[in-house]
Amino acid sequence: MTRPYEKLGSFYLGRLYDDAANAVTDTACLYDSKDLTTHAVCVGMTGSGKTGLCVGLLEEAALDGIPAIVIDPKGDLGNLLLTFPDFGATDFLPWVNGDEAARKNLSTAEFAAQQAELWKTGLAKWDQDADRVRRLKAAAEFTIYTPGSNAGVPVSILSSFATPPAEVVSDGDLMRERVATTATSLLTLMGIEADPIQSREHILVSTILDQVWRQGRDLDLGGLIHLLQSPPVDRIGVLELESFYPAKERFKLAMQVNNLLAAPGFSVWLDGPDLDVGQLLYTAQGRPRVAIMHIAHLSEPERMFFVSLLLNQVIGWMRSQPGTTSLRALLYMDEVFGFMPPTAEPPSKRPLLTLLKQARAYGLGVVLSTQNPVDLDYKGLSNTGTWLLGRLQTERDKLRVLDGLEGASGGAPFDRQEMERTLSGLDKRVFLMHNVHEREPALFHTRWVMSYLCGPLTRDQIKQLKPEVPTTAPRPAPVTAAPARGATSTKSSRPALSPGVPQAFLPLRRRGDGELQYRPYLVGLGSVQFIDKKTKRTKHVDEVALALALDERSVVDWQDAAEADLVREDLDSEPDGDAGYAAVPKEAGKATSYRSWKKQFSDHLYSNRALELWRSPELGLISEPGEDEGAFRVRLTDQARQQRDKQSSKLRQKYARRVARLEDRIRRAMQKVEREKEQVGHQRVQNAISFGATVLSAFLGRKSVSRSSVGRATTTMRGMGRTSKEKRDVDRARRDAEALQAQLDELNRELEQELDALEDRFDAVAEELEVTALRPRRSDVRVETVTLAWAPFDGSDALWS
Repeated sequence: MTRPYEKLGSFYLGRLYDDAANAVTDTACLYDSKDLTTHAVCVGMTGSGKTGLCVGLLEEAALDGIPAIVIDPKGDLGNLLLTFPDFGATDFLPWVNGDEAARKNLSTAEFAAQQAELWKTGLAKWDQDADRVRRLKAAAEFTIYTPGSNAGVPVSILSSFATPPAEVVSDGDLMRERVATTATSLLTLMGIEADPIQSREHILVSTILDQVWRQGRDLDLGGLIHLLQSPPVDRIGVLELESFYPAKERFKLAMQVNNLLAAPGFSVWLDGPDLDVGQLLYTAQGRPRVAIMHIAHLSEPERMFFVSLLLNQVIGWMRSQPGTTSLRALLYMDEVFGFMPPTAEPPSKRPLLTLLKQARAYGLGVVLSTQNPVDLDYKGLSNTGTWLLGRLQTERDKLRVLDGLEGASGGAPFDRQEMERTLSGLDKRVFLMHNVHEREPALFHTRWVMSYLCGPLTRDQIKQLKPEVPTTAPRPAPVTAAPARGATSTKSSRPALSPGVPQAFLPLRRRGDGELQYRPYLVGLGSVQFIDKKTKRTKHVDEVALALALDERSVVDWQDAAEADLVREDLDSEPDGDAGYAAVPKEAGKATSYRSWKKQFSDHLYSNRALELWRSPELGLISEPGEDEGAFRVRLTDQARQQRDKQSSKLRQKYARRVARLEDRIRRAMQKVEREKEQVGHQRVQNAISFGATVLSAFLGRKSVSRSSVGRATTTMRGMGRTSKEKRDVDRARRDAEALQAQLDELNRELEQELDALEDRFDAVAEELEVTALRPRRSDVRVETVTLAWAPFDGSDALWS
């Protein structure tokens, strides 16, 4: 059965709170998920219930299929993984606090059973059960990442120095911010206080990053060490490089980076999956993920370093997404203290401000939480549409929050005095929600969370929650073949071939310990263009590279060719140093053979190359060429959510007019009931007066019944008749009102049923996709070259792959 609060695109945060009665009402506090695109800030002192509120918010987002990146400086948001739908004591046992159990004179097993019952009862009081907990577990993949540690899933920072997306590079302001914050965070990690304007170190590192990234080249710390010694520029500003930063001093800076890279504990920063936002938000199958970045174990410089890199990656990912009005993803940061201060400029502040200003257009909601409101840049929060305010510690905190609220109101009426009065009397777990999308603030009590809140997780507990790493299949061995006949271990000179025979040398990518020998291979390079006739989209698959070892028969079967990691630029015209050469088969020494092989290669590409695309029968969308299944499902989820929100708005608008008409009729019917009630009351008074006068006359002992007395009695009897009729009128009016209310209830049920059907209509992760294959036309196949390629070997070990 669908619960009343399970509304489409709505987050169930708790129930409305009656401030005057100091009591929780029965009305659910629902928050429209789209409102989070204008971001939110949650403020509350320790013990206010702030963590529970934010965990509940993240639970609701996961239930709605919204992925999230969660930055966790305290270490207690890993509790999101502690969901136990069976409410078994053994499930809770590993996570209960032994010291707390001892204080209550309970064994840990007894305390675990008590906690299990507490959670089951607590959820039931808020109309939640095991099925909802199971839905939460199934809705998303929850993963704890531990940068700089192997306790959870480590994160490699190498991608953070890769070339930013083209959208960032082409945006002058974003590119400058990306360069500056990356340089600042790296130097901060090295213990260097670097001012972007005054510091030579900062200017040099920024110059290198800017130059390399604009050339489209990736960078790692090893490459940075070399570039610090030999920068890609001769001048910085108007000064010669040597005058600005002499080579001897640059070497010292390079050594500092080298020491950082060589430190025993730093290698873990290079382990694990890349800091890729797309992969953090979605699994390879397109399932939404809640990626919890646990950074409690890091030092302050390390935290700043990692958070700054992560925020920059988020901006790059954001700018590569199409615009949307729906909520696409969440970025939540707990305890933002120190990362966005009002005066200082740490490397995290600028990207945070950028996200608050620009993320709305891309459907990325930013939620910030703190218990120290005086340390927030409230001018930066002027773009925040929702404020969730709990108990505050000091009067200064309250005044600062009021300043922020007034600034965020955007000139709308703001009752500062009433807001101050409300904030002064908040109880635990009671929050004031000021949402610019609603007509007035709402006071609510937070619901019971489905995750077990055991507090900050220890290193050992995080290890227990670490997902099992699937066994990785060994990398395929390099493409090798038996040496061509005539190959020996002694050096032989390069064979003299006809000038018409195309020749090239495969790259020597590593050195062997033995004797270098080149052996004859056949390499074909070409490209295939695929055209989707329905969408008119094209995809060029360039640099198709196939390699074959040539034997004395020189029989070429391109079906047996193995794909090689080669591009045209890899082929050199000269060998790499002194080497021996194997003999060339007879057919490979004829120029005519290559023309024939080139035709065969073209035929092979035409007959065997196809581009498979995914198609969604429900939405009618087709994947982009080169888009894998997981990425396509992510795009389908975004499209489905946008369509859902649009259709939901249309449904609500469609029903709104009918609801308004019924509500107006109910209002008028109730007014009629009240009028009829008043008339009955008035008639009763008149009857009482008439009856009293008649009785009084009799009581006074009048011997004869006067005409007036008879008249009063008759009037009294008639009045009593009218009273009876008016009572019937009241009953009739009440029945009319109840009938109209029943119609309204039925109309609301119809709306909810249509909304439920809309919500259940499409599941991008579960939908069975169709596969359609695009095949090239003859004119879409281009063969650039088929050439005799000399491949370097050390014995049987290929040195080119």
